[in-house]
Amino acid sequence: MRLRVAVPTPQHSGLGSPLDYRHPEGVPPGSLVRVPLGRREVLGVVWDPTDDDTEGVPPAALKPVQAALNLPPLSEEWRRLVAFTAAYYQRGLGEMAASALPAPLANLTPEQLARRLKKLRPVGAAEPASGLAPTLQADQAVAVDALKQQLVGVAPVKPSLLWGLTGSGKTEVYLQAAATALAQGRQVLVLVPEINLTPQLVARFAARFGAERVACLHSGLTPAQRLRDWLRAHLGQADVVLGTRLAVLASLPRLGLVVVDEEHDPSFKAQDGARQSARDLAVWRAARLGVPVVLGSATPSLETWHNAQSGRYQRLDLRSRIDAAPLPDVRLVDMKRLPARAGELNRASPVLAPTLQHAIEARLARGEQSLLLLNRRGYAPVLHCGQCSWRSGCPHCSAWRVFHKGDRSLRCHHCGFSERVPVACPDCGNPDIDAIGRGTERLEEQLQALLPQARIARLDADTTQRAGSLEAQLAAVHAGEVDVLVGTQMIAKGHDFRRVTLVAALSPDNLLYSSDFRAPERLFALLIQAAGRAGRAGSASGHPAEMWVQSHQVEHPLYQALKRHDYPAFAQAQLDERRSAGLPPFMHLALLRADSRDETGAQAFLMAAAAAGRALSGESDLFWYPAVPHPVAKVANQWRWQMLVEASHRGVLQRVLAQWLPALHALRPQHRSVTRWAIDVDPQAI
Repeated sequence: MRLRVAVPTPQHSGLGSPLDYRHPEGVPPGSLVRVPLGRREVLGVVWDPTDDDTEGVPPAALKPVQAALNLPPLSEEWRRLVAFTAAYYQRGLGEMAASALPAPLANLTPEQLARRLKKLRPVGAAEPASGLAPTLQADQAVAVDALKQQLVGVAPVKPSLLWGLTGSGKTEVYLQAAATALAQGRQVLVLVPEINLTPQLVARFAARFGAERVACLHSGLTPAQRLRDWLRAHLGQADVVLGTRLAVLASLPRLGLVVVDEEHDPSFKAQDGARQSARDLAVWRAARLGVPVVLGSATPSLETWHNAQSGRYQRLDLRSRIDAAPLPDVRLVDMKRLPARAGELNRASPVLAPTLQHAIEARLARGEQSLLLLNRRGYAPVLHCGQCSWRSGCPHCSAWRVFHKGDRSLRCHHCGFSERVPVACPDCGNPDIDAIGRGTERLEEQLQALLPQARIARLDADTTQRAGSLEAQLAAVHAGEVDVLVGTQMIAKGHDFRRVTLVAALSPDNLLYSSDFRAPERLFALLIQAAGRAGRAGSASGHPAEMWVQSHQVEHPLYQALKRHDYPAFAQAQLDERRSAGLPPFMHLALLRADSRDETGAQAFLMAAAAAGRALSGESDLFWYPAVPHPVAKVANQWRWQMLVEASHRGVLQRVLAQWLPALHALRPQHRSVTRWAIDVDPQAI
């Protein structure tokens, strides 16, 4: 029998469709098979059996299937999801299918897989929930009831935006909706934006439903762990699957509820490979299956908020925090009014405004915790020579190398190139080179001098590299062993720090000057999320929780909306701006990116691509912007350019992109300096 098999072929190969193989008996669609591809043997997915000979090749001339893995076939709905993802994001079908499967599966023989399956617990009856649900507040009860009506078929199924203040109990709504789905014998998919948010959420679901019913899928797992939990999900042994964006394509044969927590987070949009949006795919997948999807956030993305405002999504509001804990008071500190520190090359403002320092000291005296947010790791962004103006640039990127004092290194955060800090200026020999700016490492050092009595800890990508270090540091914070926690944005999202009563954002202004039109939205979300870490359990001392913002632009409308905790006003102002400027969600975008070994190669490729695209689109409602350099134009000796395509209708954009793809493949041989190119549909960063 002739089989069509989706195999992992890269986009540039032009082999995006399934390839034909032969099998003596045939296997069901969705089966996993090992097939030859060139000189390799790869894992493929049987897409559909067929007797059609589209290219005049008799079955006997086809390469044979080497082996079929003894697993239940991947469902038709899973294959539709993968096919839609590949088509929408302009990727090869086999490439998309391979990315959705755990990597170790590709290297297992049928015998090895059989041994792995024996180690899994046998499928049994669903166990009852083991944890007790707390009493719901009024808004929570309304939200849970609305979701239950969808789950039991009383109300029509519709995507739901769960808009709740930070600390308002969104997770409990997820848990009780999940309990209803599990009682129906269905599976639940829960997506979170970042790995560091998974441990506490896994603990909550495991405590409520039992650890044996919960599986986890994210890139922080070992290959064996990911394979084990993927198999448990595919075989129906895991009732709750919790993971990051890669989990949206997991095989779940009994899926009955989808939850996307912190749905606004840009981490849900992949920045390499297919560049798919897990949030958007979750909505599409739930709609195809006719099951509820819940998008939870205190600061929804403007696309989601617009859909709720227009009635496409159901909006469920949680307007009060648990136990009526008040929102933190927001205090804006105008750093322009403070004198610069004399003698410093960059005339830096003080680390802490005096009023903020006094507020932190008051927390120390009361035994409460403070959290300081600085979204820049390392000791200083750049080293500088005052004599010859040398700066610590990266020789391979158009970026500065960051000074890390702990290991005395200059490290590029784009390509990873690292060197020891020079003892003198490499250009003029001046031994007096200065660190300009401030990162979390320097902030920690400065705070230790300002607050010698405080126990200070730092949480960022540099301090959480070792396995288990993140969990250990979070446990220390929860146990009250830390007085002041310094960190990047990873400390601002989702954590339930019960003792934190003060949060301060020290240098948030840089996003106000970004060329990316989404920067204000991201800054507002980050600050609201950070503010939500304060006062979640109230204040035993009776003093209100506070959010401090040290800014040089305190009069900016964004900060004024933050002071009022007024997300609707901020969102409406942003939507009005985007409507007048013709930006998403009112227009639809695609970005063609190209990397080249020389400075002009990528630009030439994009100019030729634009000419081919305009010829294909004709009079269609598309606008082709000129090619421009990427904001970081050179990374790892590759010059990066990009070109934006805009359309008022998503269908028109998709049709033209599908026609454009073969033309781009045809252009590649004419531009040999181009090392890679990719189409990014619905880009999140421009």
